[in-house]
Amino acid sequence: MNKTATVADEVFFRIESDILDGPCKPGDLLTEMKLCERLHVSRTPVREALTRLRQEELIADTPKGAVVVGISEKDLCDIYDIRMRVEGMAAALCAGRISDADLQKLENTVALQMFYARREQSEQLKELDGDFHRTVYDLCGNRTLSAILHDLHRKVQYFRRLSVQNPQRAYAAAEEHMAILGALQAHDPEKAEALTVEHIRHAKENILKMKGA
Repeated sequence: MNKTATVADEVFFRIESDILDGPCKPGDLLTEMKLCERLHVSRTPVREALTRLRQEELIADTPKGAVVVGISEKDLCDIYDIRMRVEGMAAALCAGRISDADLQKLENTVALQMFYARREQSEQLKELDGDFHRTVYDLCGNRTLSAILHDLHRKVQYFRRLSVQNPQRAYAAAEEHMAILGALQAHDPEKAEALTVEHIRHAKENILKMKGA
């Protein structure tokens, strides 16, 4: 990869992160000049990044310029509905092939998650929640499935962070992870899938409730 492509990638991920994680709100105007000044780069990588963001439908062109679209409530529902099916499949595949060593890692992750949930420490919970899900789908043995889930999780990172800031939901999520872990330890694909689907449904319901509050 050449230097220009590397800079363009970095610019893309910086702007995408700002859009997905909250600093850039829907309706905000993105101008090339201001982005160049803020990121200390030339116009070429900024233009490449904006093109990719248009393709991702995270920004849209208006008479005033490029405007942030972000993730709408419908997008959020669609992503969680897809996660229910795809991540449930990943959990089922994982249950059939996970090793004792990886089960131990997951057990440690869930134990820490329970520890921090009791203490309502949301920053640590966000990382541990992500670690649990990434471990499961990275061990499913299907690279395409794993790549899809990495992308979906990235797109809802802001909402997932909000979710773990709710103490009741954070503790419930840790308990749900414990149940999924039990199904993985039993190498029970059907139960692992069903519990994962239920867990993601609860997460979706909680986020929609928070958005409506």
